[in-house]
Amino acid sequence: MSVKVRFAPSPTGMMHIGNARTALITWLYARSKGGHFLLRIDDTDLERSKKEYEDAIEEGLRWLGMDWDEKARQRDRLDYYETKIQKLKDSGRLYACYETPEELELKRKGQLARKMPPLYDREALKLTDEQRNAYETQGRKPHWRFKMDYKPITWDDEVRGPVHFEGADMSDPVLIREDGSPLYHLCSVIDDIDYGITHVVRGEDHVTNTAMHVQMFEALGAKAPGFAHLPLLSDAQGGKLSKRLGALNLRELRDQEGLEAMSVVSLMARLGTSDPIEPFTDIKDVIAHFDISKFGRGTPKFDQDELVRLNAKILHHMSYAQIKPRLEQIGLADMDESFWDIVRPNLEKLEDAREWWRVANGPVEPVIEEADFIAEAAKLLPGEPWTRETWGVWVDAVKTQTGRKGKPLFMPLRKALTGMDHGPELADLLLLIGPEKAKRRLKA
Repeated sequence: MSVKVRFAPSPTGMMHIGNARTALITWLYARSKGGHFLLRIDDTDLERSKKEYEDAIEEGLRWLGMDWDEKARQRDRLDYYETKIQKLKDSGRLYACYETPEELELKRKGQLARKMPPLYDREALKLTDEQRNAYETQGRKPHWRFKMDYKPITWDDEVRGPVHFEGADMSDPVLIREDGSPLYHLCSVIDDIDYGITHVVRGEDHVTNTAMHVQMFEALGAKAPGFAHLPLLSDAQGGKLSKRLGALNLRELRDQEGLEAMSVVSLMARLGTSDPIEPFTDIKDVIAHFDISKFGRGTPKFDQDELVRLNAKILHHMSYAQIKPRLEQIGLADMDESFWDIVRPNLEKLEDAREWWRVANGPVEPVIEEADFIAEAAKLLPGEPWTRETWGVWVDAVKTQTGRKGKPLFMPLRKALTGMDHGPELADLLLLIGPEKAKRRLKA
């Protein structure tokens, strides 16, 4: 059976790291099996759905290296949903209910007080035509519930293993609001049937929804797809992941945090699996090693510091050919391969390369704390041409002349040449700075 999956975001806000993880794992599932990936925009909430958010979703997916074989929007299918809704009404699986939210809340509190589960009591099924007409005359608009079959609901989840629910233990869900608009559940099931979705990958917060959906598939004459429910991310301490804790939407991770897309991909593809997290530089390698059965049921901890560390490792591994387009994006098109190879081991984020480009090319404000020592060192600077051995020759000469060694020897030279107390090997950096700039800085 060919695999067809879907990622179905609602364009009501920026795409955050949790959505991105679901999208990525769904996409990897499809690509690892040679399957079909549908991007479905769930925009039936016409008031809150915005084109700018839809654009941001697509932008985020592309940034992470994902593409899609097909795209659909739910708002284009509202009339079609009505035909399927009518079918469920005609078969008695959708029934009208007239209770107000206040009346339902009173029922719920009463059940809880009697230590009963807060399930809908199906009073609406007992209404006579006269009672319904009376409610309509009062101006009440019905909401519509799906009538659950009181039978077992089971499936073999690709992450959770065998799952079992009893239909009798579940409350009949509301599928249509008082204003006549369908809720997510019904539209999603109808779409999954029509688009031939074979597998649904989503968060474990949807497990109970899935039990209801299984019966909706059957009520519409279809077989439910396979399911994989992923544990939700927690923060680094194991608590609920809060947007307040950091830049958790993709645009901020890219633009404000300056992270590489492959750091997000590398972490999200492995977080919660039995495999170690590796710094991948090519998404093809991620696809080749992907296996959804390796995801466990334990709660994965998302740590932004780990993301930054991974980002650094990825930069350290990236060849000049891989990074050249990114250098051009940040205005460093003139950086050549030898420069990149020298500075990349010192980068945490690509933006740091700009600092080393400035150190090499100026302007730099030399830090000269011991003028006499630096003046003596300047006199001993070797003549041209310079090679990688020039630094060693120079340092040996300064050491012999001044008797200094270790940090008291190296650090003043580094500060005078770069204005900084850390950075790449000075044997390499001295070559990038060059004789003329080195002399000017030592004599500043």
